Amino acid sequence: MSAKKEGFFKSEFFHNFVRSPGALAGLFIVTFFVVLVTAGPLFTPQNPYDIGSLDLMDAFKPPVWMEGGDPAFVLGTDDQGRDLLSAMVYGSRISLFIGLSVVVLSCVLGTFLGLVAGYFGGRLDSLLMRVVDIQLSFPAMLVALFIMAAFGRGLGKLVTALTIVGWVLYARTVRGSVLVEKKKEYVDAARLIGLSPFPIILRHVLPNILTPLIVIATIHVGTVILTEATLSYLGVGVPVTRPSLGLLVKNGYDVLFSGLWWSSVFPGMFIMLLVFGINLLGDFLRDEFNPRLK
Repeated sequence: MSAKKEGFFKSEFFHNFVRSPGALAGLFIVTFFVVLVTAGPLFTPQNPYDIGSLDLMDAFKPPVWMEGGDPAFVLGTDDQGRDLLSAMVYGSRISLFIGLSVVVLSCVLGTFLGLVAGYFGGRLDSLLMRVVDIQLSFPAMLVALFIMAAFGRGLGKLVTALTIVGWVLYARTVRGSVLVEKKKEYVDAARLIGLSPFPIILRHVLPNILTPLIVIATIHVGTVILTEATLSYLGVGVPVTRPSLGLLVKNGYDVLFSGLWWSSVFPGMFIMLLVFGINLLGDFLRDEFNPRLK
């Protein structure tokens, strides 16, 4: 085992992590979903996106432990005859893909603009921060709903809309951190040896502001998944032919109080469990990297 690995396993971070029930539970839940979306489709009995494999005669079959259940459909079926377990596995892939894609794009865009605004200041800083202030004055859900209503539903459009909503959080955080870091001696020293602004930003300033970005990004994944589920529930998210977890909840809600509860409850529990696991990890990272708690 390398010295770096040995150092990690002896670090305070690792010690605190293994002693935190919440962090371990969050890691277990997130790992479960990663394995599920990666290998799950290899074992699911049906491809719910293959319209030719669906049979309306199988619609609303109850879970296998209820009267009338079919062993072929462990968690029952929805209104299209989709195997609910298969639909939830494939829906989790879409939800996680959207969550991770939006966080990566939002983080890259917001970090770049925040670095530029914080380091150079001036009119560019004022302009970018006014844009951030204006966007933050509106609820994020309202902005995303407006964009999707204007341009239509679709996976790419949904990722774009949520990225437009999400970048401002990173830009404001990074800009504030840069304003502090650029006044420190190591930045002055880099200027004195003749480094141009962008090498200073990338080599010296950026590595010292990564900690809050990691925390924000972790928690933001859960927020994006919930936002996507809400938009899909409202009918402006992913296409109906490729349902995410949110769309599965919406499809089952119309019959929720007719005794056909499984088509909405199980996808809803999946969303809750996934976001819960992500937030447990995010809460641990927030507490661990908060200098006020040291």
